[in-house]
Amino acid sequence: MSSDYGPLVDGFAWAKGQALAYAFEGDPVGKWYEAALPGREAFCMRDASHQTMGALALGLAEHHKNMMHKFAVNIAESRDWCSYWEIDRYDRPAPVDYRSDEDFWYNLPANFDVIQACYRTYEWTGDDDYLLHPDFDRFYRRSLTDYVKAWDRDGDGLMESPKENGVRGIPTYWEGGGPRALTGGDLVAAQFVANLAYSRMLALRDEDREAERYLAETERLRRLYNDGWWNSELGRFHTSIIEDGSFDTTYIPAMQIFPLYFGIVEREKADRLFEGPAVGVNVEENSYLAEIHYEYGRDETAFSFLMAQLDPGLERRDYPENPFTAVGVIVRYLVGVNPLASAGLIETRPRLPGDVAWILLEHVPVFENQIGVHHVGLGETHLANETGPALRWRAVFPGRHQLLVVDGTRVEARTRFMAEGKAESYVEVDVEEGATRRVRVE
Repeated sequence: MSSDYGPLVDGFAWAKGQALAYAFEGDPVGKWYEAALPGREAFCMRDASHQTMGALALGLAEHHKNMMHKFAVNIAESRDWCSYWEIDRYDRPAPVDYRSDEDFWYNLPANFDVIQACYRTYEWTGDDDYLLHPDFDRFYRRSLTDYVKAWDRDGDGLMESPKENGVRGIPTYWEGGGPRALTGGDLVAAQFVANLAYSRMLALRDEDREAERYLAETERLRRLYNDGWWNSELGRFHTSIIEDGSFDTTYIPAMQIFPLYFGIVEREKADRLFEGPAVGVNVEENSYLAEIHYEYGRDETAFSFLMAQLDPGLERRDYPENPFTAVGVIVRYLVGVNPLASAGLIETRPRLPGDVAWILLEHVPVFENQIGVHHVGLGETHLANETGPALRWRAVFPGRHQLLVVDGTRVEARTRFMAEGKAESYVEVDVEEGATRRVRVE
């Protein structure tokens, strides 16, 4: 990557180098990358799911697919349809977390997180195995049906795990203090996004009736969470349902961060959340913040969180999730590279802050291609199809523009409105192998 903004260039070089140093092959488990506490030589479901975009941007699609497949094939009825939370380089459940099918560590949002990660990977790579391979499809279906039933003790469609279960089924990603959760807010949010992802995958397979069924469950969970879990007096969501059936009102940053990440939070409520405390309690939680703020259209704030991830003085900066997600955020959000296999095109949309006049990324792997993207401010983009078949490119710019200039020729632009009400303008062009196309605002 090159840019006129030195701290970003230096930070990207560090994050890329550090992330790639965590990638391995030749071990019994096959190709893999670190996605857990350093030193464990392992990958866990939450970290690996969250590191998806960074791994794909770094050309680690084969590593990532192998890891996702390991999680998928190890789902088992004997573990109440849990997989292995953490798998090590020796192709075994990490001994620190697993002793038997009756005694193991497991955070219940994990199955749902993996489903979302698999859908995002399909969009980036176009690999139909994520849609069609029976191992993946079995994991999706079992997770959204049998897994939920196994942990839904009262039949209300939400999963519960009482205190006596211990760590064999922690009903949240939060592992810190406070009352024991029976159902975590992030578990509801994760179940929501997994149903949404699978409904989209089913639609791509032309299984429309099934897709509608899972989409209806998505809407049920959205309404249940936004209407039932919101505390208007506190201006945030309840953390969890606890053992006596009441809501826990303890403020835990993760319980606001994860629902935002999973996309269940309605816009007005998200705005209220952003008014409150803005950071998590560790580097893991804070690695979600840049992406969340970009997703909710808060680009300047997102960039500040991104630069915090790249800061050489950041405590535990080397934790694998931090460099991987920093790379992913730079490629997917700051530069706005958004491969959409479902639409048969790649989209770009610059989000450069005032400190960054231009940025250039080269050799970015998408679909069967490698591309280069060069933004000049927010009004000019060059896309190079370095290798691979011809691409359909959607060049997007902020604001409403009647015309965009494509390789020197004025072309009528289309307009769309984002969730926060902001207008964006775009054109679509074909880019042959070896060609570079240029689009700018008139």
